[in-house]
Amino acid sequence: MYELKTKETDHSVIEFIENIEQVKKREDAFQLVDIFTETTGYQAKMWGPSIIGFGKYHYKYNSGHEGDAPIVGFSPRKAKISLYVTLETEQREKLLKDFGKYTSGKSCIYINKIDDIDIDILEKLIKQSATFINEVYPNQE
Repeated sequence: MYELKTKETDHSVIEFIENIEQVKKREDAFQLVDIFTETTGYQAKMWGPSIIGFGKYHYKYNSGHEGDAPIVGFSPRKAKISLYVTLETEQREKLLKDFGKYTSGKSCIYINKIDDIDIDILEKLIKQSATFINEVYPNQE
C-alpha cells in the first residue's frame, strides 16, 4: 500500500526556518509565513521535512488514492522557493501575467526571492487557491 511522504508534522516552523543557511532565503521564509498566515487565517504547520503549509484538506481520487494536504503552502528550497497554490489554469495565468519573475510547474510556482514578485498578486493567488480548494473539497477544516 502506498504511503504518503508529505504528512503534517509537529515539527517547529520557526526552528526549520532558523536552520536555513542563506540569510535572504531565511528572511523571505519568515515574510512568507506572515503573508500566508494573514491571507488565509491559518497557522503555519510543517508538512514533511521542508514544506510549510496552511490549512488542511482531505482529497480522494477516482483511483482510490487519498490523503491530506495543505490548502496552500511554500517550501524555501536551496535553489528556489516553491509556492504551492492550486487554481484553474485560466485564473492562474491571468494573475501570473503581472506577478514578476517566476517559473512554474503544474501546481507550483518557483521564485528566487520575494523582491522579484508582486505581493498583492501573491495574496490574490493564495486567496483564490484557498477558495478553489474549498470549492473542490468542501466541508474541510
